[in-house]
Amino acid sequence: MIASSGETAGPRVSVVIPNYNGASWLSACLESLAGQEFRDFEVILVDNGSTDDSVRLLREHFPYVRLFALEKNTGFAAAVNVGIWAGQGRYVALLNNDTIAKSGWLGSLVQTLEASPEEVGAVASKMLQLDEPDLIDDAGDALSWTGAAQKTGHGQPAGDYDQRREIFSPCAGATLYRRSFLEILQGFDELFFAYLEDLDLGLRGRLLGYRYLFEPAAEVHHKGHGSAMRRGEYVRLVTRNRGMIFAKSVPFVLLLKHLPRLFYGQLYFFIAYRKPLHSLAGYLSLVWRLPHILRERRKMARRRRIPWAKFEKMLSTEMSEPPLLELLAQRFGRSRS
Repeated sequence: MIASSGETAGPRVSVVIPNYNGASWLSACLESLAGQEFRDFEVILVDNGSTDDSVRLLREHFPYVRLFALEKNTGFAAAVNVGIWAGQGRYVALLNNDTIAKSGWLGSLVQTLEASPEEVGAVASKMLQLDEPDLIDDAGDALSWTGAAQKTGHGQPAGDYDQRREIFSPCAGATLYRRSFLEILQGFDELFFAYLEDLDLGLRGRLLGYRYLFEPAAEVHHKGHGSAMRRGEYVRLVTRNRGMIFAKSVPFVLLLKHLPRLFYGQLYFFIAYRKPLHSLAGYLSLVWRLPHILRERRKMARRRRIPWAKFEKMLSTEMSEPPLLELLAQRFGRSRS
């Protein structure tokens, strides 16, 4: 399955799988990789201090997998960075532990990326819902000026997404990246810990002039939230990370221009999550990351390659969620019933 250790050249692809207490998913995921038609790849699993049988399972049943067993949960971003920099492939495929890749998955991604110009930094998979494989889980990610991160096609018929196309950003749950792209972007921002770090990477790449493609032939089934955390912690992280995406890279002139939409989005999610203390904790934690945010803003200001007018059009002005008034009506109706 992987390039021989005796070869001077490394494998063409390094498949990196982050894992935290995902023992129940790992066998199906790794067996699907063993069945890939494309064979020139290595598998790297980074375990984030799991307390289940993940590490034992790997060592006993999948000895060919390069295992990095971390002592504690460092988060998705830090874990995949470990795997990325340890890999030898000229391409890096990130794959969630709760996925089952079809046999042509990796080959389709490699073929598309190698046929694309260097400005295409990554190719995203056609992610199907594991329990309802006729429906899309994710066909590329979008970002709204409300701050909403949206899975393109989520819940829609898979047959509606059979054409290759450009997307705003790929989902890191099943995407093939150029190593050169990851090196230039210096990998994922580890201060995100988990959630939205792939959108942050995608946005930063966009500012440098990179593009991304969706490849419908690269199909993978995805359960989603296979290593999910508690709801309150999820709300805190998503609230904080949504703010960091915009604060790190978007100029003040565009933040001011879209301030009403940004405020609407923050209010919407504050109400929708129904975890006000965790939402407030997310906003407060942004304050402690101001030095990092300001450093990144200066860095992106120096490195940006596209005009702000072009970037502004890449973000949507709409949300896929129901309107705020409808949300309030639903909540109010339930509270009275």
